[in-house]
Amino acid sequence: MNSQSTPSTATSATPPAPPAMPLVSVVIATRDRPQLLRRAVRAVHDQDYAGPIECVVVFDQTPPDQTLATDADASAHAGPERSTRVVGNVRTPGLAGARNSGIDAAAGELIAFCDDDDEWLPEKLRLQVSHLSETGADVAVSGIEVHYENRVITRIPAASDVVAIEIARRRVMEAHPSTVLVRARALRERIGLVDEKIPGSYGEDFDWILRAAQAGPIAVVERPLVKVLWGSQSYFSDRWATIIEAIDYGLAKHEVLRTDPVAEARQQGRKAFAYAAIGDRRAALRWARHTLRLNQRDPRAYAAIVVALRLASADRVMRLANSAGRGI
Repeated sequence: MNSQSTPSTATSATPPAPPAMPLVSVVIATRDRPQLLRRAVRAVHDQDYAGPIECVVVFDQTPPDQTLATDADASAHAGPERSTRVVGNVRTPGLAGARNSGIDAAAGELIAFCDDDDEWLPEKLRLQVSHLSETGADVAVSGIEVHYENRVITRIPAASDVVAIEIARRRVMEAHPSTVLVRARALRERIGLVDEKIPGSYGEDFDWILRAAQAGPIAVVERPLVKVLWGSQSYFSDRWATIIEAIDYGLAKHEVLRTDPVAEARQQGRKAFAYAAIGDRRAALRWARHTLRLNQRDPRAYAAIVVALRLASADRVMRLANSAGRGI
């Protein structure tokens, strides 16, 4: 009996579609820096990230310029996966309220921040989104290029730098707010929004990154992915009294800033320098002595003494610090 074999038909399974790339909302708070702002927005649109990006520009205490959205979206830099929205700050006036207004308006699964005078390098989002996926972290930062006058200083944090105690002790300014990428759910539910109660919004980025580090590990792309411009218009250089209030607010809020001598010395040294900058010599020297009792190596105490004794101006000392890629 002959048997007839039936040829088997090979069925090739349809390959699974690649996972959709998450929408990234980029919040840029701004005030009176139109040319720098447009450069920042253009760098966001120029990202080589394959997923969609929306740029949410928040105008703080100035009328929103709606032409920014029209011009940006019509430019050659804006592809079908790029968009720009312009909103006003409807919360507390200042940088904290402006950033939160942008977060409120953001639709993305991931949220990033960019200062209006900074510029992202093209691979920034692609590398950070990939790193978040690989590590499972809720927050990612990267290194920076500090551009000050004619100098460029590269600052790159390691993962061991962006833990709570190191941030409290050193600030780790290379983990700059313009490098932050965060999962929207973690931002809104676990870490929390930007603190709008901080006097003058001064140090709101330090407060937020410290809370983020306490909430979980921060992933680091150990490459400079943001150009940070120093020496442009500053919101704080002439607001020393507000800075003193903000430092005291942070000390009261964060236990780690009060219980770790090095961390407390950093804050009190900054306060001493602020008193020196406004000409209150007695208070400057008192807080400088207190700082040195906590940490004899804190450089801010010595800077405060130099300014209090009128051996150099506060502006001169700040320029020297900035030229080294650092702040007070």
